[in-house]
Amino acid sequence: MPDPLVLAADVEAEHVEKRSRFHTRLHRVTSLDDVDRHLRQARLDHPDARHRCTALVIGGTDDAPPVHRSSDDGEPSGTAGVPMLQSLLHAHLTDTLAITIRYFGGIKLGAGGLVRAYTASVERAISAATLLRRATLAVARIEVALADAGTAEHAVRTWADAHDATVEPTEYGARGAVLTVLVDPELVDALASDTARWSSGRAHLERAGTTTADVPLHA
Repeated sequence: MPDPLVLAADVEAEHVEKRSRFHTRLHRVTSLDDVDRHLRQARLDHPDARHRCTALVIGGTDDAPPVHRSSDDGEPSGTAGVPMLQSLLHAHLTDTLAITIRYFGGIKLGAGGLVRAYTASVERAISAATLLRRATLAVARIEVALADAGTAEHAVRTWADAHDATVEPTEYGARGAVLTVLVDPELVDALASDTARWSSGRAHLERAGTTTADVPLHA
């Protein structure tokens, strides 16, 4: 199963179908409080709109199951919220709220036309968005002597740039420094080998579990 995707930033897009305007906003959310806030703002920004249909996907955690919700907000049942939700799920998006605001253009679209229009509006917004991949990364900690910290930072950051890894700020102690690298789990052995090479075996790499991070799609 592919890694879920998240929005790098909120985005808006518009689709016109037989003079009806479908204005879609995609918001990155982590709670139902976020959802309520964005819905209130949509009502304030578009008080004259006939419909404000929604779809929501929030990823599950150890303490709570995933949340998948949708609302047709007065459109015929199944013609708005569900196709919007399916568009989010098909794009593998999580922690995302879609709000599609419809201004009626005077021509009825029928059930099939509404499904196509709401789907197209959300897909257009997704196409306009910058997306990040939510990945599980290994946490590798490299401990070096203070005298070797400068050399270590240069070597580790050079390696990280070449392998789409992330180097956290260096931790300095009384007797040494620790560099923390967030890296694809399959590349930890390669990092360990490179560390042993540039340090002539003096630096020690420790595996410190995993973490979840949002990274560019190419990483």
